[in-house]
Amino acid sequence: MNTIKIDLNRRFGVIHRDLFGGFAEHLGRCIYGGIYDRGSPLADEDGLRTDVLAALRRLKMPVMRYPGGNFVSGYRWMDGVGPVETRPARPELAWETTEPNHFGTNEFVNFCRKINAEPYFVVNCGDGDMREARDWVEYCNGAQNTAFANLRRQHGFDAPHKVKYWGIGNEVDGEWQIGYKTPQEYARAYKEFAKVMRWVDPSIKLLAAAISNWEAEFVERTKLLLDQASEFIDYLAIHWYVGNPDNDFAKYMTVSEFCEERISVTEGMIRAMKLQRGIQQPIAIAVDEWNVWYRARGATLEERNNLEEIYNLEDALVVAMHFNAFIRHARTVKMANIAQIVNVIAPIFTNPDGLFLQTIFHPFEIYSRTCGQIALDPFWESETFSGGDYSGLRALDVAATLDEEKKQLSVFVVNRSEKDALETTITLDSGQLAGPVQAYVINGPDIKAVNSFEHPDTVNVRKTEVRVERNALVYPFEPHSVTVLVSAVR
Repeated sequence: MNTIKIDLNRRFGVIHRDLFGGFAEHLGRCIYGGIYDRGSPLADEDGLRTDVLAALRRLKMPVMRYPGGNFVSGYRWMDGVGPVETRPARPELAWETTEPNHFGTNEFVNFCRKINAEPYFVVNCGDGDMREARDWVEYCNGAQNTAFANLRRQHGFDAPHKVKYWGIGNEVDGEWQIGYKTPQEYARAYKEFAKVMRWVDPSIKLLAAAISNWEAEFVERTKLLLDQASEFIDYLAIHWYVGNPDNDFAKYMTVSEFCEERISVTEGMIRAMKLQRGIQQPIAIAVDEWNVWYRARGATLEERNNLEEIYNLEDALVVAMHFNAFIRHARTVKMANIAQIVNVIAPIFTNPDGLFLQTIFHPFEIYSRTCGQIALDPFWESETFSGGDYSGLRALDVAATLDEEKKQLSVFVVNRSEKDALETTITLDSGQLAGPVQAYVINGPDIKAVNSFEHPDTVNVRKTEVRVERNALVYPFEPHSVTVLVSAVR
């Protein structure tokens, strides 16, 4: 029997809106031809694509990471400020192209303001130095009569940008990175960068690039960071990408366990070091690069560097499972940034004439719009399945939230069965459903269904109303679907 039981008093923690963050890197057509397309009839007075802005506003992203990514490990931020016509073009080593620097710090901040997102900058801890990093903080946030604050004013921005979030380095644990650092080297560099950046602006929140290479010495790396620099760490940043290269749907649906394992391991390392070292301040987790990425890893330079993944329905299910995991770990995961936002492994895909919304856009939008502030601890049981190295997994993957102000319950369910609808009884152990219940269903004709310019709605969202009988709801979750049930409660 398939059942979901919810007690409104059983709570995981407070959900931070930054779980629905994004990431924009100078890579492929994310910036140029995606966000920024000066000269396009679709661009506004600042060169920003108005159709892209409108789509991003639907996602309600509260924070946006920039400018990388591998790109940032060779980036000189000074190249991207001042008059556009005087900015230098540079060889871009991470993605083997040329960076014109037409889009930089002030353009990005302006972009963020237009979509109501907080800018999150990552500084160059690859071939950059701490002076360059602290100067960037001063340029963005300085309010005094100092050189870089005055330079910002000369560039037309009198008021400080007040950039809150700053990451120190990107994927420094990977040999593929410009300026790879051993665990010892990064712990030392992180502390010194953090000191001078925070001395410039004590209010900033700092993110340490903890783990992206899960096959390396990530325990030692995390331990050294927390051992040597814990007082300067607000978030430990971790990265991962998933995919279905074996074309094995059942195995792909076990990605939930992949997410749970990596979040739980990081939580455990933080708890252990806080206990061992008596660390008092909160240290959160930021999954500030995550997504499905496995097709666009081709052999040619163009294939490698465009990363224009076309997503199908099964990828949308996996994106929804990520949000379920983030909600279930709301006590510790306080930021997550899907990589990326336009064209490059992204929910939005453009051409010169317009855009279409990829399958993964829809779970992101529905979760972002219906997620409450309180993560609940639901109990559920369902039919089971086996895939990859796992057996006996529940076919339903479930999370639930409560919006106390609106008195609204949201139940998020992924049916991982390819063939079977799963009729499920949903009950409240405390409180009452004050129906009718709104059901948002993301589905398509089959698990390989994709959207395109020619067929933009093959995978889309259907909204229906469901009646409640005696404080219980019997609902048939469609095969290979994401469903969000939203109900008033009292």
